[in-house]
Amino acid sequence: MNRRILIAAAALIASAAPAFAHLNPAEHGSFAAGFSHPLFGLDHILVMIAVGLWAAQIGGRALWVVPTAFVSMMAVGFALAVAGVGLPFVEPAILASVVALGLLVAMAVRLDIAASAAIVGVFALFHGHAHGGELGSAGALAFSVGFILATAALHVAGIGLGIALQRLSGSGLLARVFGGLTALAGAALIFS
Repeated sequence: MNRRILIAAAALIASAAPAFAHLNPAEHGSFAAGFSHPLFGLDHILVMIAVGLWAAQIGGRALWVVPTAFVSMMAVGFALAVAGVGLPFVEPAILASVVALGLLVAMAVRLDIAASAAIVGVFALFHGHAHGGELGSAGALAFSVGFILATAALHVAGIGLGIALQRLSGSGLLARVFGGLTALAGAALIFS
């Protein structure tokens, strides 16, 4: 059973191809372009799953507060970009979020819910800003609904994965390994 979960997680990570991170809104519609955006970028998948894993490690109210903070601040970042408000270091912050959230999971860091929500919220601001900056010809509302739903689905997948890994290992070791692999993948993205 452990092997199947690890194989499924590896397949999920390997199937993400950054080159396919964007559908053309003219061909696929604004909602489809927004929905597909987080699902086809390795950096997006790793961060969204890591947020869910971390929320599962913390447990309790964090299961919904931490992902909600991410989605909410991502929407704020998107709105800032659409309004033409710039943020410095968007891409470096996104790459740093992969490493940082991977490390938080790997080290099973348990902060209070407000601090955890603040951490993911800061990173989410940059992810949302990047979405808004890549809007292109898509309609802002439909595009944002698409990427918000996809992000929430990835958070739910991360929570489910975290709970399943906790039950399988009993110690949380498998989730920590996944966090370490996420941090390593983030470092590889930085230097590629």
